[in-house]
Amino acid sequence: MHVGVLVAELFEDVEVWYPYYRLLEAGHRVDLVGCEAGVEYLGKRGTVAVSTAAASSLGPGSIDGVVVPGGYSPDHMRRCPALVDLVRSVGEAGRPVAAICHGPWMLVSAGLLRGRRATSFSSIKDDLVNAGADWVDEPVVRDANVITARTPDDLPAFMVAVVAALGDG
Repeated sequence: MHVGVLVAELFEDVEVWYPYYRLLEAGHRVDLVGCEAGVEYLGKRGTVAVSTAAASSLGPGSIDGVVVPGGYSPDHMRRCPALVDLVRSVGEAGRPVAAICHGPWMLVSAGLLRGRRATSFSSIKDDLVNAGADWVDEPVVRDANVITARTPDDLPAFMVAVVAALGDG
């Protein structure tokens, strides 16, 4: 399976690297997907991620799932129409769309939460509810192809759900 881990400025470092390496470990092909390819993005904790693919070059036919990390990066990601379109198209195609912490902001922008159960970092609960989600305070929520989690502490359970969803695809 080909999976995109989205990157933008000020990503939560562990929410990029834990999924990235866990997906590689599970045998998937993984791209760090940015608004453009070849851009260096600085994480909140100082690591650097270089995007290996541009969102505009990918679509539901070329990618099997996406992971949206948190930090401050989702606020930057949602300013890139190609990233929002990628998340929307993958989600609408029924492929796994996973977001952790502030990552569900991208699901709000992509219009994927109406009528779905979801979780997130508590400070964006109102945004998810206003987008039509049934917000719950649980470590990981899977509603069909949409998987959400609250914080870095939830990464182990989050990635178990993500890897399982990719196996379902």
